Amino acid sequence: MRIALGLEYCGSAFRGWQSQAGGGTVQDALEAALAAIAGQKVSTHCAGRTDAGVHATQQVAHFEAPVERPLGAWIRGVNTHLPEGVAVRWAQPVSDEFHARFSACGRRYRYLLLNRPQRPGLWQGRVGWFHLPLDLAAMQAACALLPGEHDFSAFRAAGCQAKSPVKLLREAAVRRSGGLFVFDFEASAFLHHMVRNLVGTLVQIGKGAQPPDWVATLLQMKDRRLAAPTFSPAGLYFRGPVYEPHWGLPDAADDDFEVWLK
Repeated sequence: MRIALGLEYCGSAFRGWQSQAGGGTVQDALEAALAAIAGQKVSTHCAGRTDAGVHATQQVAHFEAPVERPLGAWIRGVNTHLPEGVAVRWAQPVSDEFHARFSACGRRYRYLLLNRPQRPGLWQGRVGWFHLPLDLAAMQAACALLPGEHDFSAFRAAGCQAKSPVKLLREAAVRRSGGLFVFDFEASAFLHHMVRNLVGTLVQIGKGAQPPDWVATLLQMKDRRLAAPTFSPAGLYFRGPVYEPHWGLPDAADDDFEVWLK
């Protein structure tokens, strides 16, 4: 039986999602916990890999259950074997045609940026930080130029393994909530470091170093060297994949998020 899981995690203590030699990743922790319940090795596939220090409010993974267990065992049982900072929120049987990654028709990210002269203390590791005042209107004007199907080479990491730099960006928005700037992005798929590179560029515009239409120039030039440096992973949250309704999966991407922003 194929089982889909919804997870949330704080990426600060992990070396990213994908399993690595020496462990220390979310996938390593999850597969060890699943094996403890199944009594044998279990392999997982996720909707979107996250880098070290990046968080998730709704990561979706699937696995082939080698033994029959109550659904509660794949939630509460697995959680008893997971380290702090990661938890399974739901488990659901899915058809063999479902794939956590390839069945997704979109993905969503949010970046939280603390904008004040002092570095974060309480929010350390959970937000990005910029010390100079930022112009919200300028960043919103720049965001308005980003949606659409573009070649995002200017915002692509050098080691990105995507076959094409062309992606359909459906949403690029920024708002302010108290001392936080909240950036939201949704796309068909994202390039490696694409969101962090977009945020870095928007911050340059927000501080007045570049005009809003700089993003249009960068899209046209397709040169990563011309854009802003990659921003910190600390404020980046994977809000989850977007699936067609017929899969019937929960969408818990934002059920707790707004409480953080009040």
